Amino acid sequence: MLANENWTIQKQKQKRRRVIVQVGILLIIAFFSINALLTLKTYKPYAEQNVAMSSTLDTGFVALSYFGVARKSEQPLIGIDRLHEHLKALKDQGYVTITQADILAYYQVGKPLPAKALFLMFEDGRRDTAIFSQKILEELNFKGTMLTYPENFKKKDPKFLVPDDLIDLEKTTFWEMGTNGYRLAFINVFDRYDNYLGELDPLKHAKVAPYLSRKYNHYLMDYIRDEYGVPKESYARMRERISYDYEILEDIYEKQLGYVPRLYILMHSNTGSFGNNDRVSAVNEYWINKLFTMNFNREGYSFNKQGSSLYDLTRMQPQAYWHTNHLLMRIKYDINQNVEFVQGDADKHRNWETIKGAAEMMDETIVLTSLPQDRGLLRLKNDKPFRNVSLSVNLKGNRLGMQKIYLRADKDLTHYVAVAIFNNSLYVTEKTGGAEQELYKLDLDSHDGKIPVSIPQDKKAAEMKALEVFARYAPSASQAKIYTERLQEKSGEDAPTVDEGADQYVPVISPHQKGNRNVNLTLKGKDLRVVIDEKEAAAVKVSALNTGLVYLETAWGGWGFSQRNLADDVYDGVFEQLVIMENTGAEQKAVVFDSRRKGFGGMIFKAKQYWNIVLDWFMPRTPFDEQDK
Repeated sequence: MLANENWTIQKQKQKRRRVIVQVGILLIIAFFSINALLTLKTYKPYAEQNVAMSSTLDTGFVALSYFGVARKSEQPLIGIDRLHEHLKALKDQGYVTITQADILAYYQVGKPLPAKALFLMFEDGRRDTAIFSQKILEELNFKGTMLTYPENFKKKDPKFLVPDDLIDLEKTTFWEMGTNGYRLAFINVFDRYDNYLGELDPLKHAKVAPYLSRKYNHYLMDYIRDEYGVPKESYARMRERISYDYEILEDIYEKQLGYVPRLYILMHSNTGSFGNNDRVSAVNEYWINKLFTMNFNREGYSFNKQGSSLYDLTRMQPQAYWHTNHLLMRIKYDINQNVEFVQGDADKHRNWETIKGAAEMMDETIVLTSLPQDRGLLRLKNDKPFRNVSLSVNLKGNRLGMQKIYLRADKDLTHYVAVAIFNNSLYVTEKTGGAEQELYKLDLDSHDGKIPVSIPQDKKAAEMKALEVFARYAPSASQAKIYTERLQEKSGEDAPTVDEGADQYVPVISPHQKGNRNVNLTLKGKDLRVVIDEKEAAAVKVSALNTGLVYLETAWGGWGFSQRNLADDVYDGVFEQLVIMENTGAEQKAVVFDSRRKGFGGMIFKAKQYWNIVLDWFMPRTPFDEQDK
């Protein structure tokens, strides 16, 4: 009995200690959250600063538009630290933000802009965007435009800003308003097997998105059509449907903000006009000209200049996985001007020679950014060549692209042994003066033990997912019952496997699919051993070359699959915790390069990592239903 009482007392003490710790952490989080929301500064326009102005009217401006901001990066929301790195780098380049009024004056009366003018936008009207970006805008004296969907105002969803929030944002002076339109919705949707799904709201779309192709459209872009492409509505009905969205948008903004934002982003971009059908385009054009003074009608390129239409402006949408030099590389080739890339840790940078692209040494990581549709290349400045090497690294660049390590290389890369992960496959190659020879190739899905899926199996899964979604969100119980019965029938259908002779389904890699591979290489004599994620991936005989330089390379992996059809041809190779050692004989090894943090700096870095883990546990981020744009 006494033992049970002691056990109970001990448990209560542990519980009290745990509660005290949790309360303490929550108080710290609350302090930082309140501090983030307090606005103590006022935006200072570029005209009040000593800013270099353009000597001509055609330096134009760069327009960037972020989907949203979260505490840490998780596609498509950019993390607060990454956003700060992006915008701080632009500030350091001399960029200042301009306003909607500046753009109007530039186009309408020819008023010069600053030599380095940035127009900054944040789409979707998310509450976390405002919270996490406010202090960054204040620190850098940047102004942004917050775009919203007024349909979200009535939903009372805490993820989205409401009119009172928007009014408060304007009062801080660091924000002005824009709109993405009344709603985000999809029409004429087919899955990748040409099964007709019809009209989808964002929630349904997010559920079936893994099985979709690019065969779809946005609500304002076309007639609503049947599975044969035949319009299901007349011209008059189409015009009435589209006009309704603009009319209700105007009504909501007038009543709740007191005005209609003058900046519009038409969903979706790059149609060549204002829709995928001439008659639909004409309806959109009428309302755009009536309600708005400017429209960002294109996406993919950042540079706008004199001679463009105010209703055909272009923006670039930086992705959550872009490192800073990725953004700078894209801007550099958009504006065709020199850009200073960030280098990071100068001491580590001195160990390497950048031959192509741009390299940043950050924390324990080397980020090597390629040139557009080209490569990035680094050479280790070793004092003497070495032939026998042990190397370990975490490769964290996205799956679509190449991260390559050259060993036993010469200065001109005419001789080498190389190990690369390219589009989720392992390649071992060598070059001995002639063309590069492939010695070994391994699909890393196979290395992971993934069971191949047949095309019939994937098609069945796509059809079942659609029926499941339609049953769950059916407008009536009777319709839900019909979809549920069809789902049960579909689940009982046979779908032959690859082992039964069916063709394998091979998904096309998306540009934003994350990569994370731990790679260990051992090269000794003619033997090369490759271990990936603690499992042997290759044991290959190579030539006994006498050269001994080490290179890192990254390269663009091709266009890949993207429902948004991203126009991005730059790649970030991410080499984390890179350790290179020379095998000097027997079991002796000499460290040639080590990117890991050590000593007191390493302790601080680890403490920060643990703190972020704690924050993740206490502040789980609300899942973002990625919405195709």
